[in-house]
Amino acid sequence: MSFGKNPHVPKAQAAEQKAADASDDRSRATAYREAGHLWDRAAERESPGKRRSEYEQNALRARALADAGNPDGSSDAHTAVDPKLLN
Repeated sequence: MSFGKNPHVPKAQAAEQKAADASDDRSRATAYREAGHLWDRAAERESPGKRRSEYEQNALRARALADAGNPDGSSDAHTAVDPKLLN
């Protein structure tokens, strides 16, 4: 890590990537909430200005995605599973 860089930005980006790769709604929402928290921490470390407002907007967007649930409309909880595949 070099001096002057905000360490929370790559962590927030990694949390958003984890949310995008999540296999179920619960883990996706949890990862987006974590990303929102990390974006808030990144915004706290910035002085008022363009980057701070950008990070705050990213935090709001991540929380909105967490609250939205599954954006494609499919439900992981009610997916039919072939009983032959359970063995």
